Amino acid sequence: MITKTELLKHSIAKFTQCGSKHVTLDDLASSLGISKKTIYSFFKNKEDLVTSSLESLINEYKEDINRVVNSNGKDPILSVILIYQRGFEYLKYFKPSFLFDLEKYYPKANKLYTDFIKELSNSIVLDLLKKGKELGDIRKDINVELVVKIYFFRIDNLVFKKDNLFESYSEQELFKHLVIYNLKGIMASHYSNSYFE
Repeated sequence: MITKTELLKHSIAKFTQCGSKHVTLDDLASSLGISKKTIYSFFKNKEDLVTSSLESLINEYKEDINRVVNSNGKDPILSVILIYQRGFEYLKYFKPSFLFDLEKYYPKANKLYTDFIKELSNSIVLDLLKKGKELGDIRKDINVELVVKIYFFRIDNLVFKKDNLFESYSEQELFKHLVIYNLKGIMASHYSNSYFE
């Protein structure tokens, strides 16, 4: 018998790779060797499954974020780098259709995703950059709120604008250009980190 956790892991893998609209409950049931009735024993409908699958993925990423922040508490800039590095590891497996499908067909899941992105950039990353500025690692003339709005809010939209940039550029190259080089431009001259070399 399949567990709810196994179903969620399998579902999010299928949804992010194929787009949540294109994967039917019949497809999921078939690929897992279970009946659709089994899926309905855990979830009332497909939107509930999509939302729960996404929530499970977001919670996994939040655990990663907490580990990063807790283990790099004295270097908030490094925490931002490692948070986005991990985020890029997740995003590289997404097909653009996954996020577009959320927006178009699954409002609850889309709200969950949008709320998480807002929390990540406007709370977690902003707080870390403010701390970096207080420590003198970011230049005093830098408006960190504006930096977050310009460079760190909805990086996913930049990556998946018209084409999936992961198909044209390596994860490392995208990460350097969208995260490292933007942070490097706001750093105080004394700040040193191997990511900037």
